[in-house]
Amino acid sequence: MSAEDPIARETTGSKGRYVLRRGTEEAELTFSIASPTLIIADHTSVPDSFRGTGAGRALVERLVADARAEGVKIVPLCPFVNATRLRHPEWADVFV
Repeated sequence: MSAEDPIARETTGSKGRYVLRRGTEEAELTFSIASPTLIIADHTSVPDSFRGTGAGRALVERLVADARAEGVKIVPLCPFVNATRLRHPEWADVFV
């Protein structure tokens, strides 16, 4: 990933997503807000053109950074988020 690929967080009601846009394509990680201190990472979608660029990992890293900053725990329902967290034991403090 590069500096010209900022990740935006969009939240509407109890749903939200992290999105990385490149041209007309988007990679996203969606989540549900279960409570003020608990979110559920639901799904990650990365277009084929983003594969191998670290886009999915960058979305999870932003999710983890925001959770830490805001004192929120994450339920990793999404298989990609769960697999990524297992490779990063240093993130254990934010996962349930």
